Amino acid sequence: MTQSPGDRLRAAMDHSCVAIPGAFNALCARAIARAGFEACYISGAATSVSAGVPDVGLLSLDHFARCIREAADASGLPVLADADTGFGEAEMVRRTVIEYARAGGAGLHLEDQKFPKRCGHLDGKELVPIDHMIEKVQWAVKAAKDAAAGNAAASGFIICARTDARGVDGFEAAVNRAAAYVKAGADMIFPEGLATEQEFAEFAKAMKRVSRVGTDRPPYLLANMTEFGKTPMIPLSRFAEMGYSCVIYPVSLLRVAMGAVSRALAQLKADGGVTGFIDQMQTRKELYELIEYTPGEPWEFPVR
Repeated sequence: MTQSPGDRLRAAMDHSCVAIPGAFNALCARAIARAGFEACYISGAATSVSAGVPDVGLLSLDHFARCIREAADASGLPVLADADTGFGEAEMVRRTVIEYARAGGAGLHLEDQKFPKRCGHLDGKELVPIDHMIEKVQWAVKAAKDAAAGNAAASGFIICARTDARGVDGFEAAVNRAAAYVKAGADMIFPEGLATEQEFAEFAKAMKRVSRVGTDRPPYLLANMTEFGKTPMIPLSRFAEMGYSCVIYPVSLLRVAMGAVSRALAQLKADGGVTGFIDQMQTRKELYELIEYTPGEPWEFPVR
């Protein structure tokens, strides 16, 4: 039997620290798979700005579920996805887990910010009370179990709890909240906005003292390598040494792509043609190879 997306991602993280690039559309997810990565990520920030809106929780659950489904179908990879604050209260958290699992997701992360949320690397964030977030985690965990009971493809769906406490109440508050979320059933912890490599090391050390529910193992740990934020650039190998399970690169590919788009548009405006940058384009042949399409031959939609 084919392993579920959640079980595949868990197995990969049990083996090594997994690099998870962010896919801002399905074609990008396919490129991530072709480059040899083991998983891809659907970022709330990249998904929002791709729709022309800021990352403040404006898009719907259905919008995110569609993006997850497209990325999963196109890439065949386990897809870890941002769920912001869960699109509402506990009942909506349950629906979110079920819809993400139905869409082919491997897992999601929920954050403990008040709505409307902010990018984790901006100032002015506010946190929900800790018992409020614990309730959301508990509902998410139960929903994941219920989804798996009715659908083997949802087995192992990962519930990751993100805490933004470091930038609001300090490092110790982040550790305390994370421990509470693990005790509530979270499989993975995402400490957002840590400011130094030493903080990442200390956080990982603290989490080794907390066991996932029903196991004697600590939670999986996720590190966020977003550019131009509060966290320094740290290599994947160093995160592996510190005990992190995966590293997401949520907006990296979008930033590269949009940088190229902006430069090309400026040159097109100035030159009145594309000759000056045609050598920077993906060719028709390269595009067709990426989507495994041969003109004149039937193309079969992938079965995942």
